[in-house]
Amino acid sequence: MKHWVTALLASLTLAAVVQAAEPPPAAPILEGSEALKPKGRMRLLGTEVPAGTKKKLTWTSGAAMEGFVSPVPVFVLNGKGPGPVLCLTAAVHGDELNGIEVARRVLDDIDVEELNGAVIGVPIVNIQGFYRGTRYLPDRRDLNRYFPGNPKGSAATRMAHSFFTEVVKHCSALIDLHTGSLNRTNLPQVRANLRLPQVSRMTKAFGATVVLHSVGDRGSLRRAATEAGIPSVTFEMGEPMRVQSEQVEHGAKAVETLLYSLGMTKQRRYWGDPEPVYYASKWVRVDHGGILFSDVALGERVSEGELLGVVTDPISSQQHRIYAPTSGRVLGMALNQVVLPGFAAYRIGTSTSPSKMSKQSAEEPTEDSREDDEAAPTEEADPPPG
Repeated sequence: MKHWVTALLASLTLAAVVQAAEPPPAAPILEGSEALKPKGRMRLLGTEVPAGTKKKLTWTSGAAMEGFVSPVPVFVLNGKGPGPVLCLTAAVHGDELNGIEVARRVLDDIDVEELNGAVIGVPIVNIQGFYRGTRYLPDRRDLNRYFPGNPKGSAATRMAHSFFTEVVKHCSALIDLHTGSLNRTNLPQVRANLRLPQVSRMTKAFGATVVLHSVGDRGSLRRAATEAGIPSVTFEMGEPMRVQSEQVEHGAKAVETLLYSLGMTKQRRYWGDPEPVYYASKWVRVDHGGILFSDVALGERVSEGELLGVVTDPISSQQHRIYAPTSGRVLGMALNQVVLPGFAAYRIGTSTSPSKMSKQSAEEPTEDSREDDEAAPTEEADPPPG
């Protein structure tokens, strides 16, 4: 009898310890007036998606000849429980592969039976650029400069308008996945307009991920969605034209952490120490042409006056050193390559103080704070709709 009682007490004690070790249920990070818009009837692209089901739909922009239309897969996961509609987009630039794999992993990991709310995933938005291995559309326009689009404008603006109207407007919140551009690489980071309370609260739920304040380029999907009342962030990770396992793992873990924090899933992800929030950044440009050789690594903290890299003239062997103009952290940098004078080589996060936040709101970002340093060729503005 004594042994039975002892065993029972031991099992009860073990059960109490296990219960205490289990994570508490997820509490939505946005509540009250800041809560995300809840899902309603899920009807997307002319198709009804019942609760507790997953459907693969297709979106076509109508901006190509009928025989050359490339349908874009759109995955809709409509959970059984109430909650917001989170949209996950990738490859708005067709050569940015890390985001495609992040989207695939996240969508594949979600159990629609246990999902609260819904997830709309578009792993390859710019499928024409993806097929051609380029960030641009076939007409060399950058799709991420034309949102929310124009139904009577250029092919790019018509495509942007179609996607924004038929998919994005169904979102309660949006994460747009990107990488560095044009042989540059980015530390995994969330870029967001931290002056907006709903957006700022979202950025706190991506685990140990750097956050950078950025209004965003006019015409970008993230900025257009935010201005349309859909809290949105850009998630940057790694470099284009490659699938980098470490970057992908970080991105997938961060998005799944947000899903848990929104109360949409039950799977909690664990992180180490939190990363800082940077409220300002600065691009360091080279003053001479040649071949760039970096002396610093991505994510490294640098001091003012520290050597960042050297540009070597391959003909004369003359070397030009690049020094950090300010103290901070390397959030993005160019890969070693041929550069011309003025090339943006290093992006330094310069301030972790909210008081140093850029005063920009609806104005255009400065050259130092652009989302992508190199934009598509400038063109005449498209005429207004109507």
